[in-house]
Amino acid sequence: MDDFNILDLPTPEETARLETNYLTKLGERVRTIRARRGMTRKILARDSKVSERYLAQLEMGQGNISINLLRQIAHALATPLTDLLQEEDSPVELKLLNEFLVRLDAQQLQQVWELLFVEFGNLHAQDRRERIALIGLRGGGKSTLGPLLAKRLGIPFIKLSQEIEREAGTSMSEIFSLYGQSGYRRHERRALETAISKYKRAVIEVPGGLVAEPATFELLLSSCIVAWLKTSPEEHMARVIAQGDHRPMDDNNEAMEDLRRILQGRASLYGRADITLDTAGKSIQQSLEELNDALKSNIAVPILAHGT
Repeated sequence: MDDFNILDLPTPEETARLETNYLTKLGERVRTIRARRGMTRKILARDSKVSERYLAQLEMGQGNISINLLRQIAHALATPLTDLLQEEDSPVELKLLNEFLVRLDAQQLQQVWELLFVEFGNLHAQDRRERIALIGLRGGGKSTLGPLLAKRLGIPFIKLSQEIEREAGTSMSEIFSLYGQSGYRRHERRALETAISKYKRAVIEVPGGLVAEPATFELLLSSCIVAWLKTSPEEHMARVIAQGDHRPMDDNNEAMEDLRRILQGRASLYGRADITLDTAGKSIQQSLEELNDALKSNIAVPILAHGT
């Protein structure tokens, strides 16, 4: 726990320094963009409906501005709000690329991503063919099919949540309780990096929310054959309850609605998997055989050669 605290909890002095540096950069960014636009502070104040005095404080790094006022300033500068809020300045080429990408529809964006992934993102091309990652919400079949698949292939089964706890030196619930979402996500990333480095061949059960962290999910996609194990919302809930977790029963209707919203919100992310397997209404053996067949007909052939 001492190492965890040292790594993840800045001192009050460090926090104050980081906040000051961020506000200074924010002010410099506003001043630079205003100058590029050929706008005086008076004109920006008029167009944004933010006082000149406040703008002066902001540009000097002394104004801890509200998000609504910053939106008004961004709009007056004809600049995306994200460009003002970013931690570090982006290269001009990245901004131009983003301006191009925002004009594309969802299907075109998927095509662009696939082209970029093939050309630049597949940094672990050979190794990824020998690791299998199982993603999806709890109750989809990851913890049941994962060990069975690993046993059949004769390779380790890795439960990433346990690796996260080992990395953090405490339980998952304590990580969230004590250090919040950001602390958890840092350890999730480190645990995945460690697993990829340590296991050339493995079946990895991945926590359902990892896909919502873009950089970590990209690492997973570039390092493993990814299979999304899905089922109906009703079966998700029934399986969770069957595992001994009766919390959904406290408010069944609300829990089901939350589950549907999560599934809907993550569907496009889960859909980036190499393989999608619907386990709804199927026996464990049937799902295992279908997963194995999907791997055989997909791009994980080399790993299957080591199994039965």
